[in-house]
Amino acid sequence: MGELTSTVTGKLVAFDTAPLVYYLEEHPQYVLLANELFEALDRGIARGISSVLTLAEVLVKRLRDGQPDLAEAYRRHLTDAAGVVLLPVTDKICECAAKLRAKYDWLRTPAALQVATAVVHDADCVVTNDQRWNRVTELPVVILRDYLGRV
Repeated sequence: MGELTSTVTGKLVAFDTAPLVYYLEEHPQYVLLANELFEALDRGIARGISSVLTLAEVLVKRLRDGQPDLAEAYRRHLTDAAGVVLLPVTDKICECAAKLRAKYDWLRTPAALQVATAVVHDADCVVTNDQRWNRVTELPVVILRDYLGRV
């Protein structure tokens, strides 16, 4: 068991788009960490959540690049994976995202919606690879880059 698995064990883990991309597209630098995260979710060691926004974000490039099979793999993983629940954007999440954007002027709307989804659903942490998210104080942020070499 790697250090990332230890970090997420028994927790409700929100994740943004980057870890999913690393996982499904086998990013050379981050694939081992992404595999570790999604194996923990698949095995029920942790529970995963993400915003429906993740689905829109990952589909755009694959559809634009004429990769319908890869787009379908993303859709299936987000909608059918046992350890992942895709959550809708609600008015409560939008209000939370607005407060986050007001507090953090560097946080753009898509990222604010991801963080707000985690906050509103009482996630124990959020996994990303965006170092700026370390400034968010509303919940613990797990940056994949910080786990490189610890797999």
